[in-house]
Amino acid sequence: MAEYVEPAGRVGGPLPPTEETWPLGAREPLGVADLPAPEEVFAAPHIGFRQAVTLVIGPSLVALGLSIGSGEWLLAPLAIGINGWVGIGFVALVSILLQALYNVEIGRYVLATGEVPAIGFGRIPPGAYVGTILAVVLFYLAFITGGWAAGAGDGLFTLITGDIPGDEDRTESRLLAVLLIAVVFVITLFGRKISRTLEFVNWVLVVGILVLMFVIDILIVGWSDLGDGLEGLFRPALPPEGTNAADIGAVAGFAAMASGLNYVFMNYYRDKGYGMGSRTGYIPALLGGEKREVAAVGTTFRETPENAAMWRRWWGFLKAEMWLVFVPGALLGILLPGILISHLAQETGTAPSRETMPTYAADQLRATGEGDFFFYLALVIGFLVLFTTQIVVFEMLVRNFVDAVYGSSSRFRSLLGGDPRKFYYPFMILLAIVISIIIFQALPTSLVSWAANMSNLAALIMPLLLMFLISKLPRPAKAQWWSYLILIAVMVYFGYFFINFFASEVFDTDLSFW
Repeated sequence: MAEYVEPAGRVGGPLPPTEETWPLGAREPLGVADLPAPEEVFAAPHIGFRQAVTLVIGPSLVALGLSIGSGEWLLAPLAIGINGWVGIGFVALVSILLQALYNVEIGRYVLATGEVPAIGFGRIPPGAYVGTILAVVLFYLAFITGGWAAGAGDGLFTLITGDIPGDEDRTESRLLAVLLIAVVFVITLFGRKISRTLEFVNWVLVVGILVLMFVIDILIVGWSDLGDGLEGLFRPALPPEGTNAADIGAVAGFAAMASGLNYVFMNYYRDKGYGMGSRTGYIPALLGGEKREVAAVGTTFRETPENAAMWRRWWGFLKAEMWLVFVPGALLGILLPGILISHLAQETGTAPSRETMPTYAADQLRATGEGDFFFYLALVIGFLVLFTTQIVVFEMLVRNFVDAVYGSSSRFRSLLGGDPRKFYYPFMILLAIVISIIIFQALPTSLVSWAANMSNLAALIMPLLLMFLISKLPRPAKAQWWSYLILIAVMVYFGYFFINFFASEVFDTDLSFW
């Protein structure tokens, strides 16, 4: 993807304080300025199709790095391999569509204010950054367990040794997971923007994963398997009777991204420069990036016809990212591994389990006598899928905490001299140590299942906070009635799966209606 040269002037860095302000919630008022044109932000004389693909589209590729991840390679195929497509696929489809709609509503706030969601949630009364703290805690509650890292370590262990890791190999596979965490740290060191580096890495990895998945499916599965997968995705049906509450909740939570926690990925739109994000600044890389101050308070736009027209352009780019990149990619990410696992489970008569899922496809391909080529191809795919998840999740854990602390404390910003990198990289090292300890404690699929269901908990809470924020924006960006219906649907759908999971885990009670 082509890199753009940032124009001179204010675009790409925070605006100085403005006399005109826009009150919003319990924090300092937003500044007020005009929306920049995409041509101004991306230093292009014209934004046509080619420029949109090479310059504008990008954060959705980072989202796909997470979307085509543990939910698609571990959780959904696990449920499909045990219970079949019917009902499971439709749960995933509804999850993907609702998450795309939810993402657009979160993006509405980021584009209109240049503030990342965690900071925006701090505007919810009573203030005192209660919403910011809640947003970060919910995210960490789900992802600090490190199942995404442990799964990648298992995949790399099998790729190197040719053996499925058992209990006696757990130390070696976890040490490989720690090594991969270190690789992610190195990746973030380079480039002008950390977010831009991640876009490029995920563009390469996501395309590679989809191509390799397509190849292995073409050569292994039959047309009937594809038909079963398409029918399972698009035919409305309830999950099979007796489906484990944790497993079906995990499918709902991690199909596409992370249901109620999707706000954590919208920070990339700020750094990309979408809308008013170009007036706020971004976190630069340590090597290749120059010091950039990130504004603690966002800036919104004046209610003028010119700004309304500019808003529609930015809004169109955001919707294109969701519906032309994110949703098709997420559907392929469910379909391609799902039909492979379903085919193998039926052919071998061996259903996957939480213990075997990270390397199930490779193991069963070898058991069917397909040869070492398919065994190693499946291992490569599984490793790349889990490693892309590892890259995105680890960086988002760091980014969201840094953005939240940096934006919440003027004393902390002063201590860092206005350079968030001075906290970003040391904190990344500290977090790597903590996660490296945690991943020795449980199997990767169990850890990922927990994370998915915690994501559904966030869907019960965060849409309420978002409703407040998007009701206070300038009129061209302000939410319409259907936005609230979407957010209520997100709460009801994902919230039900969390409540069922909680009742099952804590009270041994199944609230399923199927």
